[in-house]
Amino acid sequence: MIESKQKHTILLVDDEQDILDFLSYSLKKEGYRVFIALNGVEGIKLAKEVQPSLIIMDVMMPEMDGIEACQQIREETKIKQPIITFLTSRSEDYSQIAGFEAGADDYISKPIRPRLLISKVESLLRRFDVNDNTNSDSSVIMNREKFVVFSNGNELTMPKKEFELLELLTSKPGKVFTRDQIMNIVWGDQAIVGERTIDVHIRKLREKLGNDYIRTIKGVGYTFNEI
Repeated sequence: MIESKQKHTILLVDDEQDILDFLSYSLKKEGYRVFIALNGVEGIKLAKEVQPSLIIMDVMMPEMDGIEACQQIREETKIKQPIITFLTSRSEDYSQIAGFEAGADDYISKPIRPRLLISKVESLLRRFDVNDNTNSDSSVIMNREKFVVFSNGNELTMPKKEFELLELLTSKPGKVFTRDQIMNIVWGDQAIVGERTIDVHIRKLREKLGNDYIRTIKGVGYTFNEI
């Protein structure tokens, strides 16, 4: 069993027992601690008790659906904020938009094969490990729930990927993140993006923050400078 997996707790919230059984078996086999809830109300209660690193939650559930449960978890100060991804067969754009507006980090479409599930979970948990570090300095403060950045007293609103890229870089000021690390953590293993995607996002961050914060390490990647 890999040590990095032992420390992660995953909460599954779904009203379909066969889905819970499949997910629980696959994740426990990989060494994760797994808890299950049958609806949003139970999910919120259990999240307070077990403080999961990741919540995988269905959208359509009785008593309280996933959208409302996600909103309440994001507003709950007694919960150390986890990564939240929706597991759903619904593919409508409005459902995904509502999920992201409620505070979700990602979507997993079902049915999903075990190997792809584990790959996706590992990618999501890499984000949690990054977010678990202190990621603010005297000049840049980040509010993850609202995707807002305060820089030298100015409030900056950023698209999701710009925010996540800055969040990664500020998690360990002075550390050089390689381009592969950035791509895997911010865009994930399944993302299909162009080679210049990182460069474009770095340029946009510099336009908003100024050129002094993010330094390019030629041929390697990028690092965040404390000012």
